[in-house]
Amino acid sequence: MKILIDDFLNFLSVERGLAQNTILSYGRDLRRYAQELDDRGLSQVEQIKREMITSYMRQQKDAGLSAVSIARSLSAIKMFHRFLMRERLAKEDPTDLLDTPKLWKRIPDVLSALEMEAMIKAAQGGRNAQAIRDHAILELLYASGMRVSELVDLKVENVNVEVGFVRCIGKGRKERIIPIGKKAQEAVKKYLAKARGQLLKSNFSAALFLSRLGKRLSRQSVWKIIKQYAQKANIKKTIKPHTIRHSFATHLLERGADLRSVQEMLGHSDISTTQIYTHVDKERLRAIHKQFHPRP
Repeated sequence: MKILIDDFLNFLSVERGLAQNTILSYGRDLRRYAQELDDRGLSQVEQIKREMITSYMRQQKDAGLSAVSIARSLSAIKMFHRFLMRERLAKEDPTDLLDTPKLWKRIPDVLSALEMEAMIKAAQGGRNAQAIRDHAILELLYASGMRVSELVDLKVENVNVEVGFVRCIGKGRKERIIPIGKKAQEAVKKYLAKARGQLLKSNFSAALFLSRLGKRLSRQSVWKIIKQYAQKANIKKTIKPHTIRHSFATHLLERGADLRSVQEMLGHSDISTTQIYTHVDKERLRAIHKQFHPRP
């Protein structure tokens, strides 16, 4: 089973071009799955039945795994078995009629427009290089809806601060062009003119955003920056790496942007992934109705 899983992960990397983080996550999920098969004494692919997979999913839920983790695990298992069928390493797919639970429809946490303004304002006004960089990072994340992993991969040449767009490489190495507003343009322009050179020192790096050591900024560092300014803005909500991305999409749709345009800017291959943000607005309206209607 280990050899089959390794072959599958190689297929995802080489032929499907999936992001390395996705492949690592699928690898962890499938190794847990392989261990469960081994514990049940199932050594052959033909021995795996739909009921066993359903039982395994229920077992994961009982163990306290999050809805997102369970959904990803099942997605990995389904893709793995389809791969085995495609390579003629299995005669049937036990996941064929297995419905994926609608776990992805979990409503993401978002900040209001006022909270985003407060967070960005908390980063404004700093005069040292790191403060100017932090402000540019927050402006660019909110202006573009990029993933944090995409932001840290940006090169200086990927951002056109005169015309106002950023060229981003997303999941599966897919390129997309995202427009950015004047405030983000000005913040990045200021960072390039006044801060990046100080951070770079005598080093060489093509990366847009640099650490105080003059190296490419890490995802963990950007995550700390986001949390830092959320605290400064006295935001009590749970802040996660994708919170600004979720807020970007939600605010666009609230103000009348069409779903297809938001899908393109976010880099979603499937519009159903983008549709989750329409649920966010419905939930907000439901909460307002409950709060203010005389007969909630």
